[in-house]
Amino acid sequence: MPGFELIGEEERAAIEELFADGGILFRHGFDGMRNGRYRVIEFEKAFAEKLGARHALAVTSGTAALKVALKAMGIGPGDEVITQSFTFIATAEAIADCGARPVVVNIDDTLTMEPVDLERAITGKTRAILPVHMLGVAAEMDDIMSIAEARNIPVLEDNCESLGAEWSGKKLGTQGTMCAYSLDFGKVITTGEGGIVTTDDEELYTLAREYHDHGHENNPNLPRGRDTRRIHGFNYRMTELQAAVGLAQLEKLDYIVESNRRNYGQLEAGLRDISGLVFRRVPEKCVPLCDTLIFQLPTAKLAADFVRRMSEEGLGTKNVPDAIDWHFAGAWDHIFSKYGMSKAELWESVRPSHEQLERCVALPVMVKYTPERIDEISSKLQQIAKDLL
Repeated sequence: MPGFELIGEEERAAIEELFADGGILFRHGFDGMRNGRYRVIEFEKAFAEKLGARHALAVTSGTAALKVALKAMGIGPGDEVITQSFTFIATAEAIADCGARPVVVNIDDTLTMEPVDLERAITGKTRAILPVHMLGVAAEMDDIMSIAEARNIPVLEDNCESLGAEWSGKKLGTQGTMCAYSLDFGKVITTGEGGIVTTDDEELYTLAREYHDHGHENNPNLPRGRDTRRIHGFNYRMTELQAAVGLAQLEKLDYIVESNRRNYGQLEAGLRDISGLVFRRVPEKCVPLCDTLIFQLPTAKLAADFVRRMSEEGLGTKNVPDAIDWHFAGAWDHIFSKYGMSKAELWESVRPSHEQLERCVALPVMVKYTPERIDEISSKLQQIAKDLL
């Protein structure tokens, strides 16, 4: 983690090549001026092939990817979409922006959607299930898909934070009906801002493509200015400039994941024997991205003291706890009050999740960590643990 560590000559060369080919930054048209290159289309095809998906659609952000996928699924006013309490706020925002109601369920010790709580939350208004693969680790997809398929409810995976992880021998994000990915500047690979929607469903892909482009059907028999349409849409188009960077970054994905896993393994080994420190559970079928190492301490006070000591040693955390208000639904009464849920009711509904998260510490795992730097971090954490535990 993340792609911004490896922004360099390859991306610069890709941008220079784009301008050498005519400097066309728009995905569509200008056919005689672009040297036959349509980089967004190239990026989509390369991404789909890399993930093992039939279709990929490039959009402006991970948030847009979520919303475009939900709109393709037909989600709208009166509908409910179930997601989890620990996720970036964009997950709930995308649901709300479609006019639907986000319903949050608690997390288990993977820090992802708790399947039993998911099953309890399903109502006659549930139109989609939206599990989030948080900080490199998959939700329990077999259980979630079994629940969804038994009720004929589509599953939209939020894989904005775990590109490169795997589930049961396949790339994570290809298990559900659709999947959303983020390419912002802190993600596994980056286009600055950007996102991707993937699916194997031809009609859902077509609807998503039309919606993200003002409803354009891209009718091959008509010029774009006379194009046909069947739905209204919005503008979530990726630019050729972003796609050029994305193509260069995608070439680095395997190296990023390999580096993550190597560095994670060394860091985990350095902390493994600390009594009282419990690592986050990884589902048996998941091969994680390994860009974040999360452990729990016996109490919330010990976790807070641990993080305070880390700060004194020049060490930071990743989202937990430093950005928890933006990643935990208990803090989002500004959203849920619109659905008649009081702050107290919201907090009580996700209290089990908070009781887990308040004991967690999340460590970033960087691609460019050297073995010496990891040993230094491990040594500092071992000393903190010795003093506190």
